[in-house]
Amino acid sequence: MFITNDIKYVGVNDRAIDLFEGQYIVPEGMAYNSYVVLDEKIAVFDTVDGAFTDEWLGNIKNVLEGKTPDYLIVQHMEPDHSANIVNFMNTYPEAVIVSSAKAYKMMKNFFGEEFSDRRIVVGDGDTLSLGRHNLTFVTAPMVHWPEVIVTYDSTDKVLFSADGFGKFGALDADEDWACEARRYYFGIVGKYGAQVQALLKKAAGLDIEIICPLHGPVLTENLSYYIGLYDTWSKYEPEEEGILIAYTSIYGNTRKAVNELASLLEEKGAKKVVVTDLARSDMAENVEDAFRYSKIVLATTTYNSDIFPFMKEFVNHLTERNYSNRIVGFIENGTWAPLAAKIIKNMFEKSKNLTFCENTVSIMSAMNEENKKQLEALAEELCR
Repeated sequence: MFITNDIKYVGVNDRAIDLFEGQYIVPEGMAYNSYVVLDEKIAVFDTVDGAFTDEWLGNIKNVLEGKTPDYLIVQHMEPDHSANIVNFMNTYPEAVIVSSAKAYKMMKNFFGEEFSDRRIVVGDGDTLSLGRHNLTFVTAPMVHWPEVIVTYDSTDKVLFSADGFGKFGALDADEDWACEARRYYFGIVGKYGAQVQALLKKAAGLDIEIICPLHGPVLTENLSYYIGLYDTWSKYEPEEEGILIAYTSIYGNTRKAVNELASLLEEKGAKKVVVTDLARSDMAENVEDAFRYSKIVLATTTYNSDIFPFMKEFVNHLTERNYSNRIVGFIENGTWAPLAAKIIKNMFEKSKNLTFCENTVSIMSAMNEENKKQLEALAEELCR
């Protein structure tokens, strides 16, 4: 696949994978992207997952047409991108690795080899000329590993963005970019909003026409849309007005209250209401929606003097990723001692700019008339 006249795609699609990073469901598979820049000097950008060694090396060979690569540029050391470094270097013994100082330490950890006689160490602002193409390296620490660099080609105005702007899904998947990019971002990169903001500020000074990520499609049009989403996500701002109701229910009574609230919200004109049963849905999807919408209602039972396990896991995912700038409401249920709202508020103790609703629905086993009034009051508050 041609990215530009000189830049070729040599990545692979993984349709066999079931869980990315051992935890994220990827029904449409995964792409491991790799690129070749053909010039007086030839550079290969990143390797691919270890299961695709032969396919990837074959793709490179086909593009080179008998030529030999001069550089392997390693932007990120996670194994889905670095697993074939040794195989590449053995295949092309004249090649030199270009990467950050921290990446070579990781190579020692992974492979027992730092390539001390075949390497160029680059830092922020360092450049490399391939002939017509001039590359500038930009450090991107903790986006989302400490060794990460991204690379700007000023000739074709291409940003090789490492895991930035990536998404779940193989390249032959016909699906919306934002949904799986959002799930990818908040699952994998979401904790590091400040670091993403720092990188976006650096990128703002570059004239970028194409973004080449290590996962997902090459982005060539309407780049302001993608960059704008990353800016919103990394500031932990709501992407759109809406209310997520996330619940757990043991015997159905909490679920009844949730359904009643959803109906009330829709009657009162709420723009968007999304309901999810945390025990029966993809946790990464739920985290994605929590960051997508401006308001959230957490509905759960007291359980072993704590909260129900799926809710606890969900809230932990949110706090780990710096959940902030939202309005939060509660429905709690407990036959003798409803404690859920108090426990969850304590879990959010270090979160920033969360506004807790004044009205909490507190159910003692099953809904009664007082609970219906509480639901009405909570719905009114959320729709203001």
